[in-house]
Amino acid sequence: MPKSSKPRLVPVWDLPTRLFHWSLALGFAVAWVSGSMGKLDIHMRLGTAVLALLAFRLGWGVAGSATARFASFVRGPSAILAYLRGRWTGIGHNPLGAVSVVAMLALLLAQAASGLFASDDIASDGPLAWMVSSAATRTLSAFHRLNSWIVLGLVGLHLAAIAYYRLGKGVDLVTPMLTGRGEADDYAPPPPQASPALALALLAVSAALVFGGLATWGR
Repeated sequence: MPKSSKPRLVPVWDLPTRLFHWSLALGFAVAWVSGSMGKLDIHMRLGTAVLALLAFRLGWGVAGSATARFASFVRGPSAILAYLRGRWTGIGHNPLGAVSVVAMLALLLAQAASGLFASDDIASDGPLAWMVSSAATRTLSAFHRLNSWIVLGLVGLHLAAIAYYRLGKGVDLVTPMLTGRGEADDYAPPPPQASPALALALLAVSAALVFGGLATWGR
């Protein structure tokens, strides 16, 4: 049977993954801007929301749809080399993109967590700053400020990579994250999708743990 010349579109990114992606991007952007403007009340609220989103993503990376699971895209150096040599085929995150995903999640998790213990030394303290010493608070505050620029740099690299793939390789990475559908080989089966009800339950548990925990132990 001849291979079709028209790209075959299949469901790649489920709705929970897409909503997480864009919510995280918006949440980080508003948190960064509000922090830069000294609107620390908004900044801390957004930081808490980002932490809840990250908790959801960690769970979804274990129990979610095939392309969202860490086991499906986190690979070793050999997979990255194969991709760079043009010998990788698959659906979802490529091995090099997986490095960016893991780095972004780790840095954002460190950013949100450190903010819980940070202080501006004037009037605003993170909700858990009372639990650590003044020296630890100063260290975590300095890390929080420095890491925000590291995250911003990684975001810049992410956007540059998207532009390179679109302009240099003719690969659109944005539309699939909006529509959920991406190109696949003619005979590649669509990746399995997890239940949206599971995503809602996981999000509820994540929000309850983060917001409930801070309501209980935060000051």
